[in-house]
Amino acid sequence: MNIGFIGLGNMGSAIAGRLLKANHTVRVWNRSPANAQKLAAQGAQAAETPDEAFKGDAVFSMLGDDDALRAVLLDSGVLGRASGGALRVHINMATISVAFADELAARHAERGIAYISAPVLGRPDAAAAGKLNIVAAGPASALETVQPLLDVVGQKTWRFGEIASRANVVKLTMNFMLAAAIESMGEAAALATGYEIKAGDILELASQTLFPGPVYQGYGRLIAASAYEPAGFKARLGLKDVRLALAAAEAATTPMPLASQIRDTMLEALARGEGEKEFGVVLGRAAMRRAGR
Repeated sequence: MNIGFIGLGNMGSAIAGRLLKANHTVRVWNRSPANAQKLAAQGAQAAETPDEAFKGDAVFSMLGDDDALRAVLLDSGVLGRASGGALRVHINMATISVAFADELAARHAERGIAYISAPVLGRPDAAAAGKLNIVAAGPASALETVQPLLDVVGQKTWRFGEIASRANVVKLTMNFMLAAAIESMGEAAALATGYEIKAGDILELASQTLFPGPVYQGYGRLIAASAYEPAGFKARLGLKDVRLALAAAEAATTPMPLASQIRDTMLEALARGEGEKEFGVVLGRAAMRRAGR
């Protein structure tokens, strides 16, 4: 297929690289041109403007937050200049707010372009290996058209109907549960160290018995080692996702007291200058700091 790709951070670059390896034509654009040039060296076509990328059979976007996506796609007029004749479907893989996802779906419909929300579960290494889990929602016919592309970058696509924003709701619930698990690991490790039990020992026990799986194994190992850097997922982005979950909860009149506590912990971390450090470690180690360790 003829594909555009907008937003080439760690995750976006890994996904675009997978599409290139599958022999698709990929036009790439990024606000920082250096990342686009790296992919051009692998065979991508570096676009000079987002308009050049926002056309073809499909375009993917993976920008950091609502503000970045709004600036690149709406405020710049890129979407307003596009039409269904130049672009068939837009697959937005970023974690954005539910309200903005609804707005984007409506704005695309006005231009005759199908809009799909397809945020992902996994880190950049999983993206590079094609092992992401993709949470998708949008018009069924459009999803069928792009499913072969999603199969290139993900091991499974989990569909949640034709209302695109439902995929964003699901992604926010997943990220909240991830943050809650990390908070519990941090508090458990703080309790253990109060009795001179190593954090690594208690977290290893948890991940190999009651809580097997990538969250407790991966983040438990990072917390035990205080591996703040390099950050696979930055603390400021984790805070953004918790805030989005709280906004969605308020819109649905749903109390989330634990999410509120996690938000405040992350705000403290940002006040300490830890926004660029690894999210899981920053959150997990906050419990140690509260205990004076």
